[in-house]
Amino acid sequence: MPSILSDWKDTIAAIATPPGIGGLGIIRVSGDEAYSIVQKIFPSKNLNEQPPNTIHFGLIKDKDEILDEVVLSLFKNPHSFTGEDVIEISCHGSPYILQQVLDSLIRRGARMAKPGEFTQRAFLNGKMDLAQAEAVADIINAETQAAHDTAMNQLRGGFSQELNSLRERLIHFTALLELELDFSDEDVEFADRTQLNELLNEIDKKTEELIQSFALGNAIKKGVSVAIIGRPNAGKSTLLNALLNEERAIVSDIAGTTRDTIEETLNIKGILFRLIDTAGIREHTSDTIESMGIERSKQNAERAGIIINVRDLMNPEPDPEWLETYQSKLIEVNNKLDAYTKKMESEGKPIPPVSNGISAKNLATIQWLKDALYDKALSGKKTDGAIVSNVRHYEALLKTRESLLAVKSGLEQGLPVDLITIDVRRCLHYLGEITGVIEVDRDILGAIFSKFCIGK
Repeated sequence: MPSILSDWKDTIAAIATPPGIGGLGIIRVSGDEAYSIVQKIFPSKNLNEQPPNTIHFGLIKDKDEILDEVVLSLFKNPHSFTGEDVIEISCHGSPYILQQVLDSLIRRGARMAKPGEFTQRAFLNGKMDLAQAEAVADIINAETQAAHDTAMNQLRGGFSQELNSLRERLIHFTALLELELDFSDEDVEFADRTQLNELLNEIDKKTEELIQSFALGNAIKKGVSVAIIGRPNAGKSTLLNALLNEERAIVSDIAGTTRDTIEETLNIKGILFRLIDTAGIREHTSDTIESMGIERSKQNAERAGIIINVRDLMNPEPDPEWLETYQSKLIEVNNKLDAYTKKMESEGKPIPPVSNGISAKNLATIQWLKDALYDKALSGKKTDGAIVSNVRHYEALLKTRESLLAVKSGLEQGLPVDLITIDVRRCLHYLGEITGVIEVDRDILGAIFSKFCIGK
């Protein structure tokens, strides 16, 4: 198999619209031979005589057979998505027609595009940096408003411009430090240590902000898992149905009805929550299947980002001891408030205040729970501004900060300039790895763009 970069000068073609029947389907062609290859199956006009950024109606023909009536959109390099000559062919949305047109292009010299190759070429041709290229895939895969906004912010430059600016300033100081090495015998300082420390603190502050944003970014991109746990018959399944506003889980007065986990998704203000209804937790049961369900409930609680602990006000029992381990991600819910209130009234007893009280059957009482889920997921952070949602960026930022701390420590200890410069260069490397301003390993590029769809 050829390297991911060895054949990037070929002219490539691919269907850019999703599989299936639709009103329109688009085939994208990019490369130096895009115009000449398409011209061979588009006899209606001389494409080289047409101005760029124009559209043209005509016929696609394979030899004497008319395949379709189409509209061509013409783009000349460098003013195109890929930075190359690009033609987009809008056909009728028949899978048969699209495949026939694509086959005709390939027979005349185009090559089938690899996953993400159009965006890869945009990166290689300097139309966007690597972080922006990754944002293209995130936009395509965005399932919520928050995920879309985060990806759009990154596509527009996001934190790339800020990191590149800081990196350029650090390169300036690196040059001065290395100049000192050339004059080591004269004991001179070209790099102002006070200004260098200020810059290091500035970079450190920015990287730390971005690192801290990753928990939120990951939640926005992938969603937050929420385990609904509690004693048997506490109302967990009723609560799941209420949050979803549909009868998703079987509800019964019989304890142990839920044997296995049930998963559903809920969108709250642009954040996707994966709700997991678990088997009721009790200390002892002779039912083997129920025991397995209880054990799975504990595992889901451990893996979840948020835990909703449902208590039964009508039958209060102490929480399981192991639940104390997860206090930081716990939301307490006291269920059956309506029934509890009626009981106390019928017995003529004063009704004590109940914190976090709900009636899962009464939708009006659970709005605060949705707000609590949203607030818990955000952990006080705002969804606007630069947010890191990419694991590769997160790991590079961690290594950047590690290198920064080493530089600052070296300056404080008065280490020789040559040792300090090594750590500065490491810092520059990891900052540049995020946006791709340094040469990125081909395997990394392959992994990044292989996640894209073929036509993008």
